[in-house]
Amino acid sequence: MRTVLAVLGLLLITACGGGQGDEPPVNAEDVMFVQMMVQHHRQGIEIAKVGTSQATDPEVKTLASAIETTQQDEVEMMTRWLRDWDQPLTPPTSAHDHHGGMPETDAKRIQELKASKNFEYDLLNLLIAHQDDAVQMASSEVAKGANPEVQKWAAQVQSSRKGQIDMMLKLLKR
Repeated sequence: MRTVLAVLGLLLITACGGGQGDEPPVNAEDVMFVQMMVQHHRQGIEIAKVGTSQATDPEVKTLASAIETTQQDEVEMMTRWLRDWDQPLTPPTSAHDHHGGMPETDAKRIQELKASKNFEYDLLNLLIAHQDDAVQMASSEVAKGANPEVQKWAAQVQSSRKGQIDMMLKLLKR
């Protein structure tokens, strides 16, 4: 009788979702990071579009185009994650406070860039600051996140954005 009860207990646990252990864990840090990065990437895409259309230096134009394409692909990946986790696509309005109050690159700043008299210099400086914010956000995810796939991607963000920053600093020195 005990064996039958044990088997029934195991079947009941499995039927009630005990098999969900196959899903990678997701914590609040993962969700907040992805929500914030979607928003951050969309701003980066807008900046990069301006760079792609207005830059005259071929290297700057190519870099801006690469940033635009990469970040658009990453936005699509991140929105899939949020949907898979049944989470909202946008963070709460107080989210920037929670993540150290990092400023957004707002529409006004992007408009100012479009009218810049020293366009490529201003574009590169804006992108450097923007990509540095991504590095900081990713480092928090690497340290506090739970989802291995998101943490692995966050580590890639850290590395790739640091590389882009180094490249842009070299472009500024020319």
